[in-house]
Amino acid sequence: MMPRRGAAGPRRRRRPAPLNEDNGRFLLLAALIAAYLSAGATVFSALESPSEAAAQLRWNRTLHNFSRIFNISLPELRAFLRSYEAAMAAGIRVDALRPRWDFPGAFYFVGTVVSTIGFGMTTPATVAGKVFLIVYGLFGCAGTILFFNLFLERIISLLAFIMKACHERQLRRSGLLPPNFRRGSAMSGVGSLIGWKPSVYHVMLILGIFAITLSCCASAMYTLVEGWNYVDSLYYCFVTFSTIGFGDLVSSQNAVYQNQGLYRFGNFVFILMGVCCIYSLFNVISIVIKQLLNWVLKKFRCRCCPKCHKSSTRLGRRNAITPGARLRRHKISLEADGQYDSDTDGRRLSGEMISMRELTASNKVSLAILQKQLYETANGYPRNVCINTRQNGFSAGVGALAIMNNRLAETSDSRQSRYLQYPDTD
Repeated sequence: MMPRRGAAGPRRRRRPAPLNEDNGRFLLLAALIAAYLSAGATVFSALESPSEAAAQLRWNRTLHNFSRIFNISLPELRAFLRSYEAAMAAGIRVDALRPRWDFPGAFYFVGTVVSTIGFGMTTPATVAGKVFLIVYGLFGCAGTILFFNLFLERIISLLAFIMKACHERQLRRSGLLPPNFRRGSAMSGVGSLIGWKPSVYHVMLILGIFAITLSCCASAMYTLVEGWNYVDSLYYCFVTFSTIGFGDLVSSQNAVYQNQGLYRFGNFVFILMGVCCIYSLFNVISIVIKQLLNWVLKKFRCRCCPKCHKSSTRLGRRNAITPGARLRRHKISLEADGQYDSDTDGRRLSGEMISMRELTASNKVSLAILQKQLYETANGYPRNVCINTRQNGFSAGVGALAIMNNRLAETSDSRQSRYLQYPDTD
């Protein structure tokens, strides 16, 4: 009779798997967002609740006084007020306003739909209009988000070009760069420009200054034309540019303006540029928040785990090392004879870690190509080299964060070491 497995000794208790870094970052962000929402709700409730209660008390007093003075029953008066509220929702006002559904008004409406601003001052009332809005908004919002991403890519490329030119000029003044150096020439001899990328913090500062300047100029225009005070104009600019779109303040709603055509054009330009700029700024801030979460996770791991220095290079994956650790700890030869097999294994070669099996199986040629691609990525060159690596279509990231990570300096330790470990191999 075969003895049962594990009968010779006590059964070992399996250690729980460590929490993946991505999952840990997600859970930490979810907890921070929940705390942020709770704090915001507490503050706004403390600020606005007394005013709301006082306004409700004044309205009830006014309603009873009106009913008593004019001898109108409260049910009849409330029915009349409900009809008035329905008229307001349909866009009918006591003062003369511009038509909501003429071509300029409809164009303003579809612009707020596809940009996800959604003021709410104009809504379709017919069934056909509501059904068409669903189909129209599906493709319109997707196309507009794509436009925002393309704008983000180009504004970051422009800022990177300008900041790199300023960096080269500073190096020339300090004597670290030859006077006859030209961009696009061989850069292997210029150590100061190898792996250089614009800092995410500098880009955030530039975009923040531009967003503040744009909001101040637009607020001055709204104060002059709409008659709002400057604080309300700044509030409207932020609510609109960030696509929150409460609808309590809406521009270009009066029937007649002085220089009406010029004002409508300026309003369109300010809203378009403001939304694009704030969208780009939000994505830069999101990268900074992500790096803050990484820092918090690192501090938390170092305090809770006494063996964090031994397991920090694993990053939650078995048989994997970071690019910086392969030269310090394992001293693996780069002359291994092996070829990449990109279609037989699901493990991908990400930008943060290299599996032991893939590292030992790669040869010198594939490593040279990989080094060249990382070097060209760090210096902003187009990726025209096709590398046979084990990565799926989403390994480089998706959306605006991927655009930012590809064009800005990455601040995580593992990715900084990646650029330092792979010099030019031409």
